[in-house]
Amino acid sequence: MNVSAFMLFLAIVALTLVITYYASKKTKTTSEFYTAGGGLTGWQNGLAIAGDYMSAASFLGIAGAISLGGFDGFFYSIGYLVAYLVVLYIVAEPLRNLGKYTMADMIAARFNDKKIRGVAALNTISISIFYMIAQLVGAGGIIHLLLGLDYSTSVLIVGVLMTIYVIFGGMTATSWVQISKAVLLMIGTFIISLMVFAKFDYSIANMFEHMKTATPLGDTFLNPGNKYKNPIDTISLNLALVLGTAGLPHILVRFFTVKDAPTARKSVFYATWLIGIFYIMTMFLGFGAAAFVGHDAIVEANAAGNMAAPLLADVLGGSMLFAFVSAVAFATILAVVAGLVLTAASAFAHDFYSQIIRSGKATEKEQMIAARWASVGVAVLSIILALFAQSLNVAFLVALAFAVAASANLPVILFTIYWKKFNTTGAVTGMVLGLVSALLLVAIGPNVWAPEAGKAILVGNPIFPLANPGIVSIPLGFIGAFLGTILSAKKEDPAKYDEILVKANTGLHLTNQETKSEKAVS
Repeated sequence: MNVSAFMLFLAIVALTLVITYYASKKTKTTSEFYTAGGGLTGWQNGLAIAGDYMSAASFLGIAGAISLGGFDGFFYSIGYLVAYLVVLYIVAEPLRNLGKYTMADMIAARFNDKKIRGVAALNTISISIFYMIAQLVGAGGIIHLLLGLDYSTSVLIVGVLMTIYVIFGGMTATSWVQISKAVLLMIGTFIISLMVFAKFDYSIANMFEHMKTATPLGDTFLNPGNKYKNPIDTISLNLALVLGTAGLPHILVRFFTVKDAPTARKSVFYATWLIGIFYIMTMFLGFGAAAFVGHDAIVEANAAGNMAAPLLADVLGGSMLFAFVSAVAFATILAVVAGLVLTAASAFAHDFYSQIIRSGKATEKEQMIAARWASVGVAVLSIILALFAQSLNVAFLVALAFAVAASANLPVILFTIYWKKFNTTGAVTGMVLGLVSALLLVAIGPNVWAPEAGKAILVGNPIFPLANPGIVSIPLGFIGAFLGTILSAKKEDPAKYDEILVKANTGLHLTNQETKSEKAVS
């Protein structure tokens, strides 16, 4: 066991527990539990969004993917960053204006139907668990490398800690853990990137020239096609990455933690700059690991390459830098999984329990109890599923969650805001078809089935050939929402859409009567 690493590990845990303790004193109501009372400023929420988004997939997974697959690994960096343009220009302000606590609130603002709220909550829980599996896989690897504990024990440690943060601290604790982690991660990544760049005499040209001979891939390291031989697979991956963020529930709920839509837009502005700088630096992490750690050492530590960044820190800066980077990676995972647990628990407590089962009549105390028990349930289920996914790259697992989010949530979000004829049937059909098709294609695809043992969860030949289902499941989500609307006999009140359109763009509440009066005048 690395003593320095262990001490830093304990320091990170202590810091997060202190944050949770103080946050628990401010978490008395459901609003404070779900959204920190909407009291975060633009820069605070921007840092928290960045902390939430720069997950184990970003720090561990992308570095490993680039080091082993070259240019194909960099697709993740590009896709994750470009995705925030979709969030900034299309989703952020309307979502904040229409919603209150969860994504389902935003859709229910137009369609006050229990079926819609139930399906939206189911999507939120499914996507959150899918995303969380990737974080727990990264946690298992990093704690094994850090402390020498086995994978199962490592996953259990993170599972227990993330549940404590959510149960006691709610969104306030989660947000400040994410802010602290974002600062630490940017510092750690910058230090390593600078050290790698120094090795190449601060010359991009020298770095690229060196990489042509540094790995078993040779010249092809800098070219696409090393991992994704099929161009359709590449397109499918990038579709999921670019469109998926706008449907990720744990990112969308962050817009409810600020007071208004302009602040939500500022949050995205700050987050995009931070995320952009970070993803540029992932190139140095990946190249540095490939050049100075080596392909064999990376694969030996973890077949999927998830430990490339900590190993690079060890080679460049010795045990202290390795300890710092490993501890930061652990903080990264803790921050993200806490946000995911909170999002899923909020969907269950607010949407399922309070709005559907209790028809909006649940007391504050009852909602808080439901949310805390839901946190425990979500954590237990995620831990169980993560135990079977040890061999998979965490960036790859997150890309699958993005595909599910883009297929199940994005079509309904866009049509709710921008399509006047959209109705209840279309919303339910789009969400169900998007979710089921994405999950089914993953279940019969090469991530779950592989002819060679250890390459996937199960041994066998995949029925669906693509590693990422986005190119099929995303259009199916839109088609389901479209056909469900035009084939349904149910018609929605046009005045309700006018009211929603005004509120989505201005934040002002316009009643149906006011809408009709304005139309009469015009």
